Amino acid sequence: MISAVVIWEVAIKRRLGKLDAPADLLEQLERAAVDLLPITARHADRAGALPMHHRDPFDRMLIAQADVDGFTLVTGDGEMDRYGVDVLW
Repeated sequence: MISAVVIWEVAIKRRLGKLDAPADLLEQLERAAVDLLPITARHADRAGALPMHHRDPFDRMLIAQADVDGFTLVTGDGEMDRYGVDVLW
């Protein structure tokens, strides 16, 4: 499962020249039949209610999605452990 947040952040970083990623990343993921997780109003509400352990809005949305939907978050960012969601890495 790949969150729309990841696609959004990759697109921004690619455009700024901070990340070398294919311009057609979304199309490649769709062709590979990867499950894509949309951002919902419930995710947005949860992200806004999270404590401010982490200030990155992309990461906060990923934390909210993991919390709301019961997913394990795959990340190397140790700060995300502070939210009580399952973290792998």
